[in-house]
Amino acid sequence: MKKTAEAVSLGHPDKMADYISSYILDRMIEQDAAVKYAVEVMVKDNTVVLGGEITGDVNLARINFYVTEALAEIGYDKFYSHRWGNYAINPEKLQIINLIGKQSADISQGVEQDGWGDQGVFVGYACQGTGNISREQYLAKKLCNALYEYALQNIHLGIDIKTQITLNELGGVETAVVAVPMLKDVDLTTFIVLALGEEPENIIVNGTGTYKYHSSVADCGVTGRKLACDFYETACPIDGGSPWTKDASKADVTLNFYARKLALEYLQDNDECFVYLSSCIGRSELPSTIVKTVKHSVVTKHSLQINKKPSEIITELGLNKPVFARLCKNGL
Repeated sequence: MKKTAEAVSLGHPDKMADYISSYILDRMIEQDAAVKYAVEVMVKDNTVVLGGEITGDVNLARINFYVTEALAEIGYDKFYSHRWGNYAINPEKLQIINLIGKQSADISQGVEQDGWGDQGVFVGYACQGTGNISREQYLAKKLCNALYEYALQNIHLGIDIKTQITLNELGGVETAVVAVPMLKDVDLTTFIVLALGEEPENIIVNGTGTYKYHSSVADCGVTGRKLACDFYETACPIDGGSPWTKDASKADVTLNFYARKLALEYLQDNDECFVYLSSCIGRSELPSTIVKTVKHSVVTKHSLQINKKPSEIITELGLNKPVFARLCKNGL
């Protein structure tokens, strides 16, 4: 059976939104490690909309500056905008709409008692192979990351990049699809082959023929819209929450990472491992904790006993520190 996976760069509008929120969260944690944070971001043209809640001993006066800093870290700085003009977001023309309020008292009363800040279902996955993710996803991410780093150094290439890899029935690369903005035509064939370590049967670069308008100028970016790329593509079910826009008291963040950690631990000599967790808002105990392993098509399931409180898991994973921008960039 053919298998396909997609990856997007940090310069993609949806990942721009994820990264802006994660970057602001890091700045809040630097001020107050116990800050409660949930901020969604929408980016369209040169307008950034921030909406959500922040509660803690923090100063929000520099929020606008943090947005500009986050964009610059992605690669959208004044030098980039001078080169690309109206084809991409221009941080010098940025308008920021701030709709940030404070966390609901109903939620905070449960979190303050070391309960989870939300309910939800979370799935962790691991398989044999490089990176312990599917081969098609590994190659899509590898190619995307290589193109992104190359585009940061190439005056003719833009950083809003998507890649897609299709494997044939034997596991070889049948088709590599690449979308990368170009001010001037650049032959990427050799680069793609070297980045993948093998020559695809088919290589498609910019399928429409022209790709200049990009970033939030060409596509509205919204947080949490690239979960398949951030998680495990089609290899595994995807839960309902994004890990990039919230502090670690929110189960969407911590239990996604914890499920992945457990999947890696229980993979052992199995072909695949799935870990299913669920949470209840305001409570520390997890209603369900299941491990499923697959080895030579034989499925085994068993329950886990997890008696750790949210604060213990957060500390174990190091999620009480300003690490979210890095995690957003690298993914699970």
